[in-house]
Amino acid sequence: MEVTRRDWFAAAALTGLAPAMAMAQDAAPAKPAAAAKPAAPAAAKEAPAPGALNEETLKKMLEAIGLKPTQSQSRFDFAFALKPQGGEEWNLSMSAVLSSDAKTIWVMAWLDELPRSSRDVPRTALLKLLAENDLMGKGKFFSYIPSNRRFALQQVIENHSMTTRKFHGMLVELGHTVIETYGFWSVEAWKEPASGDSTGDPNAGQQTTSANNDTKVQPSTNTTAAKPAATTPSGTAKPRTIATPTSNKK
Repeated sequence: MEVTRRDWFAAAALTGLAPAMAMAQDAAPAKPAAAAKPAAPAAAKEAPAPGALNEETLKKMLEAIGLKPTQSQSRFDFAFALKPQGGEEWNLSMSAVLSSDAKTIWVMAWLDELPRSSRDVPRTALLKLLAENDLMGKGKFFSYIPSNRRFALQQVIENHSMTTRKFHGMLVELGHTVIETYGFWSVEAWKEPASGDSTGDPNAGQQTTSANNDTKVQPSTNTTAAKPAATTPSGTAKPRTIATPTSNKK
């Protein structure tokens, strides 16, 4: 078959097309890789609530109230005098400390030291403390601090909208609760038995009889406990609440 000049030109064109296409592909700009997503920003530190206290402002607020706090790590210890209307002045030993997340403030009033012997601690006294915890409310509760063998009346308050007047009012309220519950936590008051109860023991007055090796317990006829007075009983020394606390709240 005769190959014409047109056929040679067409073949040459096709032959040169493949290298040209390859060169064009090599010359084409590479497709950019997908851009990496930016890393999520680290969580911002939560801002303190309006009117919240830190260690520095807590100390300044206590000083503004007229107290002389001494700092022990993150806790501030101070003496607080309170005189109920028509009563004697009480000198209370108190502490205030911020929680580890600074969202609450723990305020505590240090109470009596427990006797060394468990025989001197009536079981009814501890039961009354537990029962009173349910009645006080407002974040107040009794606790026992093993490091110095003392009772403490504590209150947990939210750390926001704090003012000098508000904080002082809370200290006054806590102090009044200390006075009103004197009969529950005072070791001296434990030594004054309620009427009709010679020991203050819930098992006092029970009689045990044995018949055919069976034990029968007969309850005493008087189980009513007297409610403590709101102020220090006459003739009883003021509670000694000057303790050196050794524990911090977290």
